[in-house]
This record gives sequence, C-alpha cells and structure tokens, in this order.
Amino acid sequence: MTLHHTKGIVLRTVKYGETSVIVTIYTELFGIQSYLVNGVRTSSKKGSGKANLFQPAAILDMIVYHNELKNLQRIKEFKWGYLYQHIFFNVVKNAVALFMVELLQKTLKQPESNPDLFHFLEDAFIHLDEAEDQAAANFPLFFALHLTAFYGFRFSDDYSEHNHYLDLKEGEFTHEHPVHPYFIEGQYSFITSQLLRVMQPHELKQIPLNQEIRRALLQAYQTFYALHIQDFGQMKTLPVLQEILTV
Repeated sequence: MTLHHTKGIVLRTVKYGETSVIVTIYTELFGIQSYLVNGVRTSSKKGSGKANLFQPAAILDMIVYHNELKNLQRIKEFKWGYLYQHIFFNVVKNAVALFMVELLQKTLKQPESNPDLFHFLEDAFIHLDEAEDQAAANFPLFFALHLTAFYGFRFSDDYSEHNHYLDLKEGEFTHEHPVHPYFIEGQYSFITSQLLRVMQPHELKQIPLNQEIRRALLQAYQTFYALHIQDFGQMKTLPVLQEILTV
C-alpha cells in the first residue's frame, strides 16, 4: 500500500459506526474511490469540525493510502483544497452543486483516472461558487451539457434555422421531425446551441432565461442522459432545483 498526494471532490458521505464515515470521492489520481475515515464525528477537540470537510461538493487536498486490490481505501491527511465562499450557504448555489454531485454519482461508474475530467469538475465548482445570480441559475444547464463530452455522447452543435429539431436520442440537430417523442425544438433547440458554445462559465450571465425555460431544458437533458446511460433513472435533486431557479 503506497501513499499518494491527490485532490478530490466529495460526492457522498455515509455515517459508519459511532465516529466514522465512508466517503465517496472523485480523485484526480484514481478516479472515483471510497474511503473509510475514522474519528471525524467525535465531539472531542481532535474531531470537532472535521466532518464539515466531507460535505458533498467539497474540494479536498489529501494524502491517501492506495491499494488497487481494495475497494475501501484510507486517508492519512486531508484539508480544504479550495474553501468555498458561497456554495454551502447560498440556497441557489447549494441546490445547483447538489444537482451536479448527483449527476456525477449517476454517471461516474468506473474507478479510472481522468485528470481532464477532474480539472473540468474542479473548475466548474469554483466558477459556480464565484458566479453572479444569472450565471448561477444557468449553471446546471451548462454543466449537464458540457459534462457529456467526457462520456462520449455530447450534442454535435450544428443548429441552424433549417436544423431546428434537437434529437435527444441521436444527440444531433436535424431538419426532420423525429419519429420518436425524445426531441426538443424552437427556442429550446436554439438555447441549447447557445449553451454549447459557452466556453467560460461567466458568459452564462449573457443568456437570459426564465424559470419555465430552465425547467423544460433540465427535464430534456435528464432524458438525454437516461437515453445514453444505463439505469440512469430520475434525478432526486431536479424537482428542488426547478423550484428554486427563479432568477
């Protein structure tokens, strides 16, 4: 068993025994991993406050033990890798972050390293923390669309007035009305095309959307994931998010 220095993003924490937790973390070095962390739920001085570091979406800087043959690893040392100013306290940003975390839980299956994906995720959570209200409200749409690029089924952005149907099954814009019910059209296709062209999250504040449009698009993107990822199901955070995004 060897020691490694890695950053990680917390996806899930489950209480274990009296004082411990089992934490699922997406790490820069090893992809998705589970760690047993002892003594962080005690009320003693040593343990006090440490459980806070394992909130979903937290970015950690860690020294970890890693053994390829084990499903449950251990953490030797951990501290904040980035200290959020807003995500844990702002209702909208917290709801968006929890949506992002659930989307990752449902799509990250294999414990394989993907540094490009890790850096995209780290960057996305930090941008969300710093985002203005309009950009934060549009953030889940941006994230859901751009995350697909790492899984190999992203939309090809060839929208035009001629190609105005977005086929969620094929992942492409088309001029023909699809023969199945999994498509969006009109302004929803156009906005999706705009979102696909956003390179930097701060540009999201330039796309004025209302609650109804966001609600419809989030539903469509959930369908898109369900059509491409086995056993994807329904997202629990989606109804909450759809209610909260009123900006």
